[in-house]
Amino acid sequence: MTAPNTPAETSDQLNKPAKSGKLEVDLITIGVFAALYFVMVCIATLVSTLFTGGFGSIFLPAITALISGCVYMLLAARLGKFGGITVMGVIIGLFLFISGHFVLSFIASIVFPVAADLIARAGKYKSKALLLVSYVVFSYGLTGPILPLWFMKDAYVASLQARGKDAAYIDGVFVNINTGTFFISMIAILVCAVLGGWFGQRMMKKHFIKAGIA
Repeated sequence: MTAPNTPAETSDQLNKPAKSGKLEVDLITIGVFAALYFVMVCIATLVSTLFTGGFGSIFLPAITALISGCVYMLLAARLGKFGGITVMGVIIGLFLFISGHFVLSFIASIVFPVAADLIARAGKYKSKALLLVSYVVFSYGLTGPILPLWFMKDAYVASLQARGKDAAYIDGVFVNINTGTFFISMIAILVCAVLGGWFGQRMMKKHFIKAGIA
């Protein structure tokens, strides 16, 4: 005859489905925000192509940082635990890698999001200052696709040639690639991430929290 469950065993059994359900909710939350961030990247790609001319690709991370602060801050507020920021960055990195970018795209999309997650965790996902620093660091995760333009030119040229691009197209890609534009691009990310993160925090305070979303 089977012995009846003890109170401790019954409690453990009740907690297991709850933990499983919580994990599922967390994964859904991360997935939703990763999708929203991807939409922001697509919008930034369109804007950079239409309005920045030959500088489009190198300013893509900065434009994304400028418009994605709300998504980032809301994810941090909703989840409030380590892993969400990292997974969101990795998902974007996987997409970039699968779409034909160098492996550096994937590496940057791991290193910077993990660092950003650790910084946000240091402030328990509540410190506005650390969340802003975290967002700035996270925004550099999108530099993976553009860094090879400066540091892996030969490999980048070879990849373009393998895709059937002619010499005129390749020359156009590199016409604005120099030391000066590298520093301009990196500084632009910093400035736009600070502005985008600040705006995201303002929106959190003004609308999301009042609406009970955050």
